[in-house]
Amino acid sequence: MTKKEKTLTPAIDKKDDTMQVIGRLLTYMTSGEAKSRFWLAMGVQVIAIIGLIAMPTFIGRSTNVVQTGGSMDDLLKWTIYAAIAGAIYLSLSFIASRVFSDLATHALYNLQTALFAHIQTLSLTFFDRQPVGELMSRVTNDSEAVALFYESAVAQMIRALFQIGMIVIVMFVVNWRLALAALMIVPVMLGLTAVIQRVATPAFVKMQEELGELSGFQEETISGHKVIISNRRQEWAGEENAHLAGSVFEIGSKAFFSSLLQMPLTNALIIVQMVLILVVGGFMVINGNLALGTVIAFTGYAALLSSPLSQIANLTSTTLNAVAGGRRVFSIMDEQPTVVDTPDAVEYEFKGGNIEFKDVDFSYVQGRKILKENTFVAEPGQMIGVCGPTGAGKSTIVNILTRYYDIDSGTITIDGQNLATLTQSSLRQQVGMVLQEAFLFSDTVMNNLLYAREGATEEECIAAAKQASAHEFINNLPQGYDTMMTERGSNLSQGQRQMITIARAIVADPKMLILDEATSNVDTRTEKLIQKGLNKLMEGRTSFVIAHRLSTIRMAHKIMVLNGGAIVEYAPHDELMAMKGFYYKLYMSQFKGSDAGDEGEWVST
Repeated sequence: MTKKEKTLTPAIDKKDDTMQVIGRLLTYMTSGEAKSRFWLAMGVQVIAIIGLIAMPTFIGRSTNVVQTGGSMDDLLKWTIYAAIAGAIYLSLSFIASRVFSDLATHALYNLQTALFAHIQTLSLTFFDRQPVGELMSRVTNDSEAVALFYESAVAQMIRALFQIGMIVIVMFVVNWRLALAALMIVPVMLGLTAVIQRVATPAFVKMQEELGELSGFQEETISGHKVIISNRRQEWAGEENAHLAGSVFEIGSKAFFSSLLQMPLTNALIIVQMVLILVVGGFMVINGNLALGTVIAFTGYAALLSSPLSQIANLTSTTLNAVAGGRRVFSIMDEQPTVVDTPDAVEYEFKGGNIEFKDVDFSYVQGRKILKENTFVAEPGQMIGVCGPTGAGKSTIVNILTRYYDIDSGTITIDGQNLATLTQSSLRQQVGMVLQEAFLFSDTVMNNLLYAREGATEEECIAAAKQASAHEFINNLPQGYDTMMTERGSNLSQGQRQMITIARAIVADPKMLILDEATSNVDTRTEKLIQKGLNKLMEGRTSFVIAHRLSTIRMAHKIMVLNGGAIVEYAPHDELMAMKGFYYKLYMSQFKGSDAGDEGEWVST
C-alpha cells in the first residue's frame, strides 16, 4: 500500500467528538433487546456498590464502639452488618459482571454483523477507492480495539463512575469539611486526564491508520507471493514490512506511553488524598470536633474512591484506542451506496433481451469521461463481441449494463425498460457473468457450483460441469465434487478454475450473459472445449463477449470496437474486415503476422 492509496480512504480524519463515538459504541449494548438487561445490570450494580460503601461506615461504627468503651454486643452487631454488606457486594457484583459480560459479547456481535451487512450494501465505487488491506484492517484490527473496550472497559467504567458518585455523596452527608479535604485532588486529576487525552487521542488515531497501512501491505504481498518470489523481492518485502511495523511501533509507543502515564500520576494523587484525610481528620479528632470512627470510615471511603479512579486511569488507553477504532468503523457505517433503487423502482420483466444504449456518457471520476456518446442496439439472442485497446472502456460497458455504476447521461433500456427504473436485484438475477479472474470460495467444488442459484440441485451442477468440460478433471480430484478448494481455488490450475466458474454461470441459467475475457487464461485446447459449452449456453441469449483474442468473437453477430471510450465500429466480422478500419488492422496483426505498429493509433482513456 502506498501513501497515495491511504488518501483514498474516506472519513478517517473525521473529527468526531470522543464522547459521541463512545455513546455510539454504547448504543450496541444498550438498545433493542439489550435495553432491559442493561438497566437490570445497572440496578444490580448500584445495590452492590451500596453494600460496598456501607462496609467502611459499619467499620467506623465498630471503631467508635471500641473508642467509647461500648458493649461487645454492639461491636458484634456492626461487625456482622459489615460482613453482610460485603456478602451483598460480592454476590450482586458477580451477577452484574455476568450480565455486562453477555451484553459486551452481544454488542460486539451486533457491531460486526451490522458492519459486514452494511459493506454488502455499498456500491463498487466504495471498493474502487478502498484498498482491500485497509478495509480488512477496519473489519479486524479496529473491531478488535472496540471488542477490548466492550469486554474490559465498559462494565468497569460504569461501576467506577457509580462508585465515585455515590461515595462522594456519602462523604458530604457524613462530614462535608472532611469531604472537601478528600476531594481536593479530584480537579487536579480531571485536568491531568484532559491533558493526557488531548495528547493521546490523535496518537491512537494515527496508530490505527498506520496499522491499516501495515495490514494492507501484508495482505498485498502475501497475495502476490509468486510475484515477490519470481522477482527475488523477498528482502525488499521484509525491509518494507519492518519499516511499516516500526512506524506502528513508534506511534503506538507514544500513544500508550501518554495514556499509561495517567496511572502513576493518579496513584500519587491518591496518596496525597489519604494524607490530607488523616491530617485534617486528626486535627478535628484532637479538637473534639470529630469521632475517630468517622476518620477511619473516611479512609475507607478514600480507598474505595481511589480504586475506581485508578481503574479509569488504567482504562484510558483501552478507551482511546477503541474511540480511534470506532471512528474508522463508523466511517464505513456512514458510507452510503452511490447506486440505489429509486422509490418507484419496478421488477425487470424479461422480454427477449433487447438492449439499447442511447448517447451514453460515463465517468468513474467526475470530469474524466470513460465512455462518450455511445449508441448501439443488441437484438434478442445476439452475441455481441467487444474489443479494443486497454482502457478503451470494454469492461465499463458491461459494468454499467449490469448497473454496477450509474451513467452520467443518456439512457440504457432493456426490453424497452429504462435501466434506471429497475430494481438492481431483479436485473442482476437475469444477467450471468464470467470474469477474466476466476474466483472460487474456500469450499467444496459442489458448493461453489451451487452458489450460482438458490434451489439448484447437484444433478444440475454436474450437468453444467459436463457442458463446461469440467466434469472429467473434477472427478479426478482427490474427493471429486467434494474436494475442498483452498483460497480462491489456488489448488487448481487457472484453466480449471475458469472452467468451474463457467460451469457456475451455466448453473445460474441467466437470460443474458457477459463473458469478460473468460477464456484468456486457458490454453487453446481447453478453450476449444469450453467454447462448445459457451456456444450452447449463449444460444437464444443476448450475450456480450469481451476479448483480446479475436478468434473468440469472430463468429459474433456483431463486433463492437471501442477506442478512447467511443464505439468506432459496430458490425459483423466480414463487414469490419471489408471496412479495413481498426478492427481489420488488429485482426491482421494477430492472424496474418502484420507488425503490431500497423494497428493504427489506439487512443487510451
